[in-house]
Amino acid sequence: MSSDSSSFFQLDERIQRFIWAEGWDSLRDAQEAAIPLILPADKDVIVAAATASGKTEAAFLPALTHIVQQSTPGLIAYISPLKALINDQFGRLDRLCELLDVPVWPWHGDVPASTKRRFLEKRQGVLLITPESLEALLCNRGNSVATAFGPLAYFVVDELHAFIGTERGKQLQSLMHRLELLVDRRVPRIGLSATLGDMGLAKSFLRPGEGELVKEVVSRAPGNDLKILVKGYEEPLVLRRREMPRDTDGPFLATDDGADEQEEDADEPLMPAAIATHLYTVLRGTNNLIFPNSRREVERYTHLLGKLCAQHQVPNEFWPHHGNLSKEIRSETEAALKQKTVPATAVCTNTLELGIDIGAVKSIAQIGPPPSVASLRQRLGRSGRRKGEPAILRGYSIEDAVGPKSSLATELRLDTVQFAAMLSLLLEGWFEPPATQGAHYSTLIQQVLSYVAQNGGATIVRLYGALCAPDAPFSGLGKREFADLIRHLGEKELLVQESSGELLHGSVGERMVNHYTFYAAFAADEEFRIVSGGKTLGSLPVSQMLMEGQRILFAGRTWRVESIDEEQKTIVVVRAGGGTPPLFSGGSGRTHTRVRERMRELLESSEVPAYLDTTAKKFLAEARRNYAARDLAHAVMVDQGQEVQLLTWLGDAANEALACLYRQYGYTAFASGPGIEVVKGQVQADDVLTTLSDIVASEPPPIDVLLADVSNLLREKWDWALPENLLRISYTSLNLDVDEAMHWARSVNQSAAVKDDTGNR
Repeated sequence: MSSDSSSFFQLDERIQRFIWAEGWDSLRDAQEAAIPLILPADKDVIVAAATASGKTEAAFLPALTHIVQQSTPGLIAYISPLKALINDQFGRLDRLCELLDVPVWPWHGDVPASTKRRFLEKRQGVLLITPESLEALLCNRGNSVATAFGPLAYFVVDELHAFIGTERGKQLQSLMHRLELLVDRRVPRIGLSATLGDMGLAKSFLRPGEGELVKEVVSRAPGNDLKILVKGYEEPLVLRRREMPRDTDGPFLATDDGADEQEEDADEPLMPAAIATHLYTVLRGTNNLIFPNSRREVERYTHLLGKLCAQHQVPNEFWPHHGNLSKEIRSETEAALKQKTVPATAVCTNTLELGIDIGAVKSIAQIGPPPSVASLRQRLGRSGRRKGEPAILRGYSIEDAVGPKSSLATELRLDTVQFAAMLSLLLEGWFEPPATQGAHYSTLIQQVLSYVAQNGGATIVRLYGALCAPDAPFSGLGKREFADLIRHLGEKELLVQESSGELLHGSVGERMVNHYTFYAAFAADEEFRIVSGGKTLGSLPVSQMLMEGQRILFAGRTWRVESIDEEQKTIVVVRAGGGTPPLFSGGSGRTHTRVRERMRELLESSEVPAYLDTTAKKFLAEARRNYAARDLAHAVMVDQGQEVQLLTWLGDAANEALACLYRQYGYTAFASGPGIEVVKGQVQADDVLTTLSDIVASEPPPIDVLLADVSNLLREKWDWALPENLLRISYTSLNLDVDEAMHWARSVNQSAAVKDDTGNR
């Protein structure tokens, strides 16, 4: 160990000997900086560093030193988003902690009750726990939790970025706050993360209301080399066949009106098989991760790759991993990846984005543009972890062949352009800032019920003070709105009030709180079933609001939404004949404005990214030609016949808000890719653009009015129990950016006014 490492010599001597025995020649830069900040246990700290850069040790080496140097045994609560991470950390910490005579306690659903009892008896060491298990502790052991956490010295929150902007994140904030109320003191919070787009927002998340006091450690250590290749694949135009009588043969010739409701199911796309063949060729014999963008695609590619292994009569090396699979199947995949002797590749969703120890991975494959730049960065951090090895990313982009009825998305090759835009931002070091603005009133309901369970009842004043006070996680909610919420929960029989004023669980609340699913603040991720004529066509992840009459693209065809059953997660559709296909096709992520801006910059540039293969370069060249032919550098409107496409190049939150504003003027309008789609109805295309003047001239309507006719607002677990006004406020805070939409409308309106004045319209 270098003699100029002052941080090393601040550690307990037993930890120093452990480090020497492990053969470390120096501390990492994040560890050097974090140790003196964390050791006194008097401040909150965020440690942001790349995957496998020693973040865990940056927190635990000083935290363990602190608790072993105290006169009474202390406790570190390590909070993880995944049980698998807890199991990994137990393996990493157990040997060191044994030298220190510090017990390590894993606590989750698979841990024996005897282990949990021993922790509650000893109340010291390192507790490794998920938010859900911590919630269960508070609900079920309310009387003993204050004693159990009395010696709490630190919260250590791993994978901090995975919590920010989510229901679990709001739950985590509330749980830490409630524990501080129980022990009657402030407990230092240590956040660990590999991906934080805005450190200020992350600090405000870790300590709400006092983010400016949180110290930060950002690792500047250079990463390994990065190798990127994006391959393009073109799905050919396929002649569809209409169902024919048994004695009829021959091809189906499409009619002019495009009405083909009686067609057979769409042909299976060809390009996934071509991509699977390439993946099989380049990945066999090594450990890798393949990220399609949905569970359905995980199953598709796992099947295709397994079939190739069978055809070549070799052992299967490709394993599935997503949230809907059983724990046993996921564990098999994780075990296969950890095997040193047999190669394995996981075909997975974001379940393997986080820091589960699956050993070294040679490369990452991303099929289609990733959900976000931050997600791509996190995934890429799994590769190139061995010293001297580059991180490798193989991207795959599928575009439909351009035909006479192609959508604007196909003409502009939007998937390929978006993939290239995200990669260029990644290489510049940009990624999405954390979304901390969400109200998450769904989680507030869960926390109200949990607090009542913890205390055997509570008054409304005590509940408000614990959850909505200025330093509490739901501080933005006023007393009147909170009282309305409590009354509404009474109407839903979630709460009941005694004559003394004490609030208890109602009949529905008691049943739900006593069910094991209560402890999770989030609902299981579900896709909407797409149904036509009583037949299920498939399922679609929906991340945007839906309305009756909206057109969606599914299985290569255009459909019109007839009805939406939110309770059953079902969308009933009919074929939409004629017209240009819409850009909307569901999606597993919400796109940020900076990504869309970069897409536009790429379309207006002549530079060709070196990481695109020949086909992907062809896609980009076609996109640029079509962009120029439509004069989209200057035009914001594309007339598609029955609809008008307004190209804003804004993120989804601003586009959804703009669509809502248009609906206030009688239009049928929806967010659609890099803009909004507006049904013309009885008006002309120019009227749609002229309406921007009316939008700009007025103040945006209240949220109740803005979302009056919108379905699909129930996104979070307890949204069904919210009063309508709080549901709309919560949805807006998470999904709409009215200010950005209005800014765009003003800029376009101003530009049009200037053109009028100069006569160059």
